[in-house]
Amino acid sequence: MAEKYLKRCIDSVLEMYLETFGAVLIEGPKWCGKTTTASMQSESIIKLQDPRKFNDYLKLAEINPMALLDGKNPRLIDEWQLAPILWNAIRAEVDDRNKEGLFILTGSTTLKNDDTMHSGTGRIARLLMRPMSLYESLNSSGQISLSELFKQNTEIDGITTSISIEDISKYICRGGWPSTIGKSDKSSQLIAEDYVNSICESEASSVDGFEKNPNRVRAVLRSYSRNISTLATNRTILNDIAANDMQISEPTLYSYLNALNRLFVIEDIPAWSPSIRSKTVIRSSNKKGIVDPSLAAASLGITPGNIFDDMKTFGFLFESLCIRDLRIYSQEIGGKVYYYRDRYGLECDAVIRLNDGKYCLIEIKLGNTDIDKGAENLTKLRNLLIENGKKPPQFLAVVSGGNLAYTRADGVKVIPITCLKN
Repeated sequence: MAEKYLKRCIDSVLEMYLETFGAVLIEGPKWCGKTTTASMQSESIIKLQDPRKFNDYLKLAEINPMALLDGKNPRLIDEWQLAPILWNAIRAEVDDRNKEGLFILTGSTTLKNDDTMHSGTGRIARLLMRPMSLYESLNSSGQISLSELFKQNTEIDGITTSISIEDISKYICRGGWPSTIGKSDKSSQLIAEDYVNSICESEASSVDGFEKNPNRVRAVLRSYSRNISTLATNRTILNDIAANDMQISEPTLYSYLNALNRLFVIEDIPAWSPSIRSKTVIRSSNKKGIVDPSLAAASLGITPGNIFDDMKTFGFLFESLCIRDLRIYSQEIGGKVYYYRDRYGLECDAVIRLNDGKYCLIEIKLGNTDIDKGAENLTKLRNLLIENGKKPPQFLAVVSGGNLAYTRADGVKVIPITCLKN
């Protein structure tokens, strides 16, 4: 009996893309559920990685790529990058048929720029898929909707959750991998650890064909994880690696980071730079980020049993979990996640900006003791924006690891991450 499909926030986005474009490329890390989600909206499937047919598929792709595109539409071509020649074939087929919703492509790596490959603009739309959010994995009640918060017509006061801080520690170490659903805590943690081992031992080398030292890959990933949710520079990463008895040159570091980017392991948070306070320097470098907090936890050897030994790191990992979920929830409503920080120390962990220009300001706090500080930062930034002629944010919120949702006297909403949904 087939397992029940757990709905993903990206489902509606994919449906809209198929109504708009001739083909849709779903990209994202391995094991995040791309194939399963794509198959729910496809009428025929070809899996290029099938070991029984792999060689035949590659030969056919060279001789007659159009033959691989023959099937009911939308036709899913899984791990298309194994036969890159299909890209131009799909683009040509979309042009010839002049229809929408013909193909869905999935891929776990990005290819290098190739002059022989057309950009696909207007024919093949790209859609990024991430691991599961807490709402998708059934660990958030979803009583508070991000989209409704933007509409300013939702009441949150008095909503509660029974999820404990111990539960959150398990969610961090388990991650949002669909294969962890229904498994024990130890089994779920092993999945994340195996993912990291796979990246270090083989994936980082296979992504670009250049062999990489597994120990160096591990050292880079460990240092990146140690600096997660911070503005650490690549020089900091280099020094961190050297301090732990592993030498690596700057060009080599960049090649390793590029591989992790192409595997969708690294996903930094860009800076939000509104034109305010001309004499203030707004930080513009990216904040270090990883697509799922479980990869950072596994790289650092952090488990639910020892995560409380270092509450600062726990806080950074919790922020990473919240950023992952906010990205997933905001994608459906055309939103992107940024951060803000200026030289005066005024900061905001997450700025969600929608395509229509509406935005919100969010601070992320694991415990209740820092909520006051977070709310103070949000209020200061809102006032600064208004003073400089900017329209006010739709709402201010502190996303927490607590149990109670409420609106403070200053208007800042306090929202447990385990009550939130898209």
